[in-house]
Amino acid sequence: MKCALLIIDMINDFKFAHGDLLLKHTKSIVKPILHIKEAIKKQGAPIIYINDHYNLWQADFEKIIATCQHEQNVDIIEQIKPTNDDYFLIKPKHSAFYGTALQTLLHQLKVDTLILTGIAGNICVLFTANDAYMREYKIWAPEDAIASADIQDNQYALTMMNQVLKASTAKSSLISSFLQ
Repeated sequence: MKCALLIIDMINDFKFAHGDLLLKHTKSIVKPILHIKEAIKKQGAPIIYINDHYNLWQADFEKIIATCQHEQNVDIIEQIKPTNDDYFLIKPKHSAFYGTALQTLLHQLKVDTLILTGIAGNICVLFTANDAYMREYKIWAPEDAIASADIQDNQYALTMMNQVLKASTAKSSLISSFLQ
């Protein structure tokens, strides 16, 4: 098994309908994502951030951070932002695969398993999971590392990922057993 961690849309301005609710729920997934990131980094597996472009159309995470960061989200962004050895891709729509180089990158890295984390679970993470499943990747979508504006929508997305897309939704604390 060769896995990669995908961190989806965590650099976010939360300036949209129900963004305040998503921001609130996002705060609870930062630590689980960082826990997974630390474990993955120790294994030498790739960490790939996939983010909305915020009309910059540049895969420059510092510019996107500068555009998105404000008083309400600064602590999230400061904790979760990519490092220079992480991969960073921008996406034009909901799925991390749509209109991006993700598939080519994963092929070059010989990845067969994806760990999906981030926001919004019921949109971007779910659509990415669907596209990953159709490309025959194994999927782990830790239930405590994905957030949506609505808790019921998030649970529905996790149920769909688990029952339809055959994804594991086990908690992030199981990362060590997952990597064995």
